[in-house]
Amino acid sequence: MIIDLSGARWFKSSRSIGGKDCVEVAHLSEGMVGVRDSKNPTGPALIFTPSDWDTFTDRLAKGTFDQ
Repeated sequence: MIIDLSGARWFKSSRSIGGKDCVEVAHLSEGMVGVRDSKNPTGPALIFTPSDWDTFTDRLAKGTFDQ
């Protein structure tokens, strides 16, 4: 599946201090979620399905990536 990112509205965390060392997230069509490096906005982006995004953010919050 090819996802068109040209109209994506990217945002940073409200906890971001405004620097360029952040990740940006965009809610895309069909519930997909994009993640990219704010230092390279025209570079590649990771695309998550809705369930993968839920798993990723849940594990991030719990700190359980190594399990």
